[in-house]
Amino acid sequence: MKNSIIINETTLQMERIIDAPLALVWQAWSDANLIAKWWAPEGMELKTENFDFKVGGKWTYSMPMPDGSQFVSEGTYQEIIPQQKIVTSADFKPMTEDVELQIKLSSEGSGTRFIFEVVHKTAEYCQQQLEKGFDKGWGAAFDRMENLISQMQISKS
Repeated sequence: MKNSIIINETTLQMERIIDAPLALVWQAWSDANLIAKWWAPEGMELKTENFDFKVGGKWTYSMPMPDGSQFVSEGTYQEIIPQQKIVTSADFKPMTEDVELQIKLSSEGSGTRFIFEVVHKTAEYCQQQLEKGFDKGWGAAFDRMENLISQMQISKS
């Protein structure tokens, strides 16, 4: 199953079954070096400015843009349950600000059920983000994440 977007008034959700063990999918979200390989759009370089993976810890990534400016992503971890859930605030300046990301993971046979939710402050803001291409942007990132996890599995065998 690829992306499925479920819209409630303030939440956008994508869900996938990833053909990889839960531990590898968790590692893709909890290791700054791995995040740097899949988070940025294809052909863009992501720099980890800060990565403190604990409740209350902050994360910051930057990407140099073609016009010389920096695209900055940052947030604060609010909840971490190892191999189950990550909740973090998130700002993607200047595109998306003041949202909450919820990453939920569970074993599904030999694979992993991956649920990604973005909670917005208002229904209008949620709709605006959907229209800006939420599914395309995050869908492409999660494709890159799955490819990276697949490569990690190959290198371990």
